[in-house]
Amino acid sequence: MAIRKKSTKSPPVLSHEFVLQNHADIVSCVAMVFLLGLMFEITAKASIIFVTLQYNVTLPATEEQATESVSLYYYGIKDLATVFFYMLVAIIIHAVIQEYMLDENYISDPTILWRAYPHNLMTFQMKFFYISQLAYWLHAFPELYFQKTKKEDIPRQLVYIGLYLFHIAGAYLLNLNHLGLVLLVLHYFVEFLFHISRLFYFSNEKYQKGFSLWAVLFVLGRLLTLILSVLTVGFGLARAENQKLDFSTGNFNVLAVRIAVLASICVTQAFMMWKFINFQLRRWREHSAFQAPAVKKKPTVTKGRSSKKGTENGVNGTLTSNVADSPRNKKEKSS
Repeated sequence: MAIRKKSTKSPPVLSHEFVLQNHADIVSCVAMVFLLGLMFEITAKASIIFVTLQYNVTLPATEEQATESVSLYYYGIKDLATVFFYMLVAIIIHAVIQEYMLDENYISDPTILWRAYPHNLMTFQMKFFYISQLAYWLHAFPELYFQKTKKEDIPRQLVYIGLYLFHIAGAYLLNLNHLGLVLLVLHYFVEFLFHISRLFYFSNEKYQKGFSLWAVLFVLGRLLTLILSVLTVGFGLARAENQKLDFSTGNFNVLAVRIAVLASICVTQAFMMWKFINFQLRRWREHSAFQAPAVKKKPTVTKGRSSKKGTENGVNGTLTSNVADSPRNKKEKSS
């Protein structure tokens, strides 16, 4: 990826420059054709070839290997359709990062986050990103039932899903889509590293360095989130000229809204840090308990029983005293 200069000229339709400037919109429309095809029974069989993996084989369970059947895959000509569809997805993701992270110069010029607020007009890619995010986290609610989630895990999952929906919907409805996009990309990058570290850990428990890197980036991510939020809402929007509530234009730049936005972000980041610290302390205690040497317990002797781990002298002494005190030995001594 490279930072490119935007052209203000409107090129002729279907020209070379037109395709370059609007390739993300064109590719998004093509991808939507396959996704819409899944909704109709007539086209579902053809569309599913592009969206899902093909050529799966279910191996029956065997007594030697596993107790459940295993689904495996082999390659074929239909893989070209699947590769083509996910190539389109990669182009869309690339275009979103290119246009909203590099071309808009969020890093070199952070004033873009609040300049020309309200950002009530979105491109196709931006709107599709937020719609897909809202749809994904809304689908997580019925999935709790479909996946037969344990009752004790449901409250934790509801809080987790609710926080995502609350902040994504807030950025979408309050026209803070630029700030929301940057914070979501930052957060998802840290979460992606965490899941990759888990995969390595599940393959081999010795691979734990990824968690250390994730812990450092998690703290930095929380800090950077607070800095960008305060910079955008607390300084940028607070100094803007238009600070009048106007639903028609989507302007929510008033003091009450700014305080609510900053409070929700700060509380959420504090909550995440609190959960993170508790997780790290619990992990540290478990690690210390695992490596601590076992304390040797002294053998205890109870009445009427001799300890199996008693010393040899103790056992022999007890047997000797019992034999000496037996009635037969007493008679022999008296005679």
